[in-house]
Amino acid sequence: MEPIAHLVKVSVPNYLAGLPIPESIGGWFRLGVRDWFALLPPTALLAGVGYMSYRAFCPHGRPAPNGRVNLKIKKDIAKVVDTVDIEDISEKAVFCRCWRSENVSSFLI
Repeated sequence: MEPIAHLVKVSVPNYLAGLPIPESIGGWFRLGVRDWFALLPPTALLAGVGYMSYRAFCPHGRPAPNGRVNLKIKKDIAKVVDTVDIEDISEKAVFCRCWRSENVSSFLI
């Protein structure tokens, strides 16, 4: 536990205090090449944490596994096509095309 406490209490604050972060906007333009290289690791760390947070908490940030939308229905067929006879439909029918519902049949209204 001692090495972790030293890392959190001494090493990380000393590292952050030594970073060449300017106090004004104009100071960013006066940084040298060596200063920019010193800022790369914390910038990469913040970008990685931000990206992982986006992937974890934003629903549209998670792609479907293997790029598939259809995860349950007729997975052995490359193209799922169903036909419905018009005489079988009463007045109005709604069909699910998202492949996420448990009911494969159409919903009659």
